[in-house]
Parts: sequence; structure tokens; C-alpha cells
Amino acid sequence: MVKGEIHIKQLIHDINEGRVDLFRDIVEMNKRLVFHVVSRMESNETVREDLCQDIFLKVYKNLNTFKFESKLSSWIAKIAYNTCISHIEKKKIPLFEDNSPEEFTLDDVKLEEREPSQIVEDNNVSELLRTEIERLPVQFKVILTLYHIECMGYEEISGVLELPVGTVSSYVYRARKMLKERLLNSYEKEDVT
Repeated sequence: MVKGEIHIKQLIHDINEGRVDLFRDIVEMNKRLVFHVVSRMESNETVREDLCQDIFLKVYKNLNTFKFESKLSSWIAKIAYNTCISHIEKKKIPLFEDNSPEEFTLDDVKLEEREPSQIVEDNNVSELLRTEIERLPVQFKVILTLYHIECMGYEEISGVLELPVGTVSSYVYRARKMLKERLLNSYEKEDVT
């Protein structure tokens, strides 16, 4: 068993034994993941905040049922995804129309190492990427988020979204292809104007 897994088991054990104050550690470890899932499925900031609170409330209430059959983060991501799907179904929001903001940045490149013209160009590319990702179907945005931002593998995403691994692989491929086509079309239009 990995040291991190032992820490998580002990943390969950302590919370279940009444150390409620330790739950904030679970929130801190997973708030970015939950925010990413929720923000891909809901555009309204107030509703996103409510959904995030609801998700962590569900995690807390069900923590004693966590069986360590997957990573805690995968289990929490699954709760986040299912909560958002329930929210969408209640609102009768189509799964393939969403306008939530994206948070893709070019953090890999240090600003001080780039020329001003490169910074402007990178910001333009980042904005174009953000715009096109906003237009992707919700499921594709969620899968790309889990795969590229949360660095989950196909198996883990499969467990979160309750989809076969082959379907996850196919969705990642289709989402990338769709994004590439949209970016190429947008880029060509900008070149013309």
C-alpha cells in the first residue's frame, strides 16, 4: 500500500470516528477537481457554488460507504458528475449545449521567458481555445477535463462516468478531433479577416 493511500485511509477513519474538522483536508485535496467537473457542466457561478457545496455534503454523508475500490478522487469525481447530471436533468438542460467558462491557460510557459509579442499571441491562442472548448458538448468537456487537467486515465474516467473504457477512449478521440476542426476553422477565418 502506498504511503498516500495509508494517509487517506487514516484520514477517512478519523473523520468517521468523529474528527469532523479533518473533513476540510478532503475538501482541500479535491476542491479543484470538483470545481473543474462542475464548471464544465454549469455556467452560472452561484449555481456552481451551490453544486460544489452539495457535492461535498454528499461526500461527507457517504464517506463511511467508501470502500477503497478506487481512488478517493475518482469516487468524489463520480459524485460530482452524477450530481451535475441530476441538476441538468431537473432543469431539462440539453447535455450538448453549455456555455461555461474554461480555465485553460498556458501556465507551462513562464511569462518572463517570452517576448511581448509571444505573450500576446499566446493569449490570443488561449482565448480561441477557451472559446472553442466552450462550444463542445458537455460530456466531451468533462472527459477532456478529467483526462488533460486532472490527469486521469481511461480506466479511472470509465469508473467516474460509468462508461466502458472503449467509449471513454472514443470520446477523448472525438472531442480532440472536434476541437481541432473547430480551431482550424476559426483560425482560417481569422487569417482571412
